Amino acid sequence: MKILTGNDLKSGAVVWWNGQGWTTHITDAVDAGEEAESIMAREESARRVNSVYSIAAELTDNGPRPAHIKDRVRALGPTVRPDLAMKAAEEKGWDWVI
Repeated sequence: MKILTGNDLKSGAVVWWNGQGWTTHITDAVDAGEEAESIMAREESARRVNSVYSIAAELTDNGPRPAHIKDRVRALGPTVRPDLAMKAAEEKGWDWVI
């Protein structure tokens, strides 16, 4: 599975491609597959997001799980300040951050 991530150009928030646009919730991310490169080019040129890149992920019962730790941290928010995270990992039942 290949999912797309980047940063929202207006807010700087971490965003994920949901098949129609961008969302701040990784659970809404979809497999970009063979279209990944064209989606990234189109979205960067439209200036909706910046630093768009594709990442490997696996589909779990709780949605996509990024293969690399860096993107797992990006998905949930700062590890040093859990109170600033999108939602606490425990609330979602996610134990895959580290």
